[in-house]
Amino acid sequence: MRKIYIVEDDEDIREIVEYALQSVGFETISFECGEGFFSALTAEIPDLIVLDIMLPSDDGLTILKKLRDNPRTKKLPVILLTAKSSEFDKVKGLDLGADDYLTKPFSILELISRINAVLRRSGGEHEQEKQLEYGSILIDNNRREVTVTGEIIDLTSKEYELLHFLMLNKELALNRSKIIEEVWGYDFEGESRTLDMHIHSLRQKLGAAGDMIITIRNVGYRLGV
Repeated sequence: MRKIYIVEDDEDIREIVEYALQSVGFETISFECGEGFFSALTAEIPDLIVLDIMLPSDDGLTILKKLRDNPRTKKLPVILLTAKSSEFDKVKGLDLGADDYLTKPFSILELISRINAVLRRSGGEHEQEKQLEYGSILIDNNRREVTVTGEIIDLTSKEYELLHFLMLNKELALNRSKIIEEVWGYDFEGESRTLDMHIHSLRQKLGAAGDMIITIRNVGYRLGV
């Protein structure tokens, strides 16, 4: 059974989300602040976290940054919940490594759908592809590890998923909307900037191999010739 941690200070929302997720077969543990949440993480890492941004003490973005800075939790899928709706907040959360984003008020059915989508992506929707290799780049899906000429490359969860999608579709021109749909899982007004920033970061981290990620003007990106 997949386990989900819910970090939400609003008791009503927390109880509704927890009940809904349990009703569709998830095991849940909920927290009203980051302190209890981090204590629980030391004992067990869940399959996914639903994280509110507006929290007492450390806010959700601060908690997300701590998760991404910790080797044990840097790949852990996170869906953000917030009452904020500005593009800046969305971009900030995604750039820190959030896997998805929902603005309150939200539909419980939509939350469940997005949780399932994120779990499919993070759990290896293409599990039959144990390894993907192109040029000097090797992806090991079992380890969720990327190497270039044998050297391990430190990628965020979203950078990993982006590279994984490019590798699955190597040498094919991919438009921006298709990449966003497959990697982020939803339409987002700031998608062009967010995608470009992740591509730029990915190229830098891959070093010389990053030159294989080619910009297709007015279309999107392609990995390889």
